[in-house]
Amino acid sequence: MTIHDPSIDPIAELKANTRLPFKQARAMPTSVYTSEAFLEAELEHIFRKDWFCVGRASSLAKPGDYTTLDLAGQPIMVVRGQDGALRAQSNVCLHRMSTLLHGEGNAARITCPYHGWTYGLDGCLRGAPAMMHNEGFERGDYRLPQIRCEEWLGWVMVTLNPDAPSPASRLSGVQDLVGDFEMENYVESFREVHHWNTNWKVLAENFMESYHLPVCHGPTIGGFTNLAEMTCPPSDPAFNHHWIMKDPDFAISVAHPDNTKLVGDRRNMTFLLSIYPSLMITLTPGYFWYLSLHPDGPDHVKILYGGGLSPDFARDPEAEKHFETVKTLLDAVNDEDRVCTERVYRGLSSEAAKPGHLSHLERPNYDFATYLASRMP
Repeated sequence: MTIHDPSIDPIAELKANTRLPFKQARAMPTSVYTSEAFLEAELEHIFRKDWFCVGRASSLAKPGDYTTLDLAGQPIMVVRGQDGALRAQSNVCLHRMSTLLHGEGNAARITCPYHGWTYGLDGCLRGAPAMMHNEGFERGDYRLPQIRCEEWLGWVMVTLNPDAPSPASRLSGVQDLVGDFEMENYVESFREVHHWNTNWKVLAENFMESYHLPVCHGPTIGGFTNLAEMTCPPSDPAFNHHWIMKDPDFAISVAHPDNTKLVGDRRNMTFLLSIYPSLMITLTPGYFWYLSLHPDGPDHVKILYGGGLSPDFARDPEAEKHFETVKTLLDAVNDEDRVCTERVYRGLSSEAAKPGHLSHLERPNYDFATYLASRMP
C-alpha cells in the first residue's frame, strides 16, 4: 500500500534533492512517486505544457487512420485527413459531450455513438439529425477544437500548450546526435498498450540507466553488457541519452552490410534517448523500440510500446526472421522490466524506504530529476 505523509511537500523535497551536485546526488525522494499532489502538479505543469508522443507517423499512413489518447485528462484523437495531413483534435462531441472515437482504426468520418452527429476527418460538423427546429443551430458553427500536432523524425507529437517551442527547435540536439541513423525512416512493425503497477517515473528512470542491465536482465541482454564501456554524458535540457557498444555477433543490432551511412564505431552503437517528459527510445542501426508513458494515478502507468526495423533490415530477404528475433527479445526484456519496476514501486511505498546515492552510470536520472524540478512552481 502506498504511504505518503501529507505534511511533506514533495516539490520542496525534489528541489532540495536536485540542488546537490551530481557527485553527491541521491535518488529522488519517495514523495515524488507516491503523492497525489505531486501527480496533479505533473499533469498541470508537465503533461499539459510539454510535447507528448502518440506513436509513429507510419502507423497513421492512410486517410482515416486514427488513434486516441487521454492527455492530462483531455480526450484527444489524432487523424490522418483526406488531404494527407495529420491533425489532433478534441475527441468530445460538441452536442452532449460524448467521446467520439475509441482505440485506434480507420474511419471515413467521425460519428458520435450517442446521437449520431457526424464530423469530417477535419473536425467540421457534416451532419446532425433532427436539428431542424432549433432556430439557433448553424452546422457551420461547429468544428472540433484543434490541438497542436507535429511530426518530428517520424514521431507524432501533440501538446495542449499553444506556446510550446516546436519539437524541431526544442530537440535539435537529437538530430545532431543521431541524424546519421535517419530515425525518421524506421517503420513501426508493432504497437501495443500496456498497464503496469508502478509510477511512470520509475519506469522512465529504469529506461534511462543501463546500470541495472547485468542483474535485472541477466537471462536476456545482461550478458552482453559491459558497464565499463558505458558513457553517460551530462544532458541537454530537453532530453538525456547514453550509449552502449553492441556485440557485432548480435547482427540485428549493428549496421546492415548495405548501410553505407554509418561508419566506424557508430555501426555498432546503440543510443538510449529519453525525450522529456516521457518518450523513451532505443535506437540501434538495425531496429528501434520505444515507450511513451502517461501516469494513471501515482501507482500505475499507461505504456504505448512499439518498435520495428531499420529500412535496410526491413528490405532484407530475411526481414520476417529478423523481426521475429527482435520482437521475441524485446518482449522478454519488457517482462523483466515490469518485474523490476513494480518491485521498486512496492519498495519505495514503504515506511522504511530511503533513497541512496547514485552511481556515475545514473547521470541521466539526476538530469531527469533536475528537469522535473525545473517545471514545478
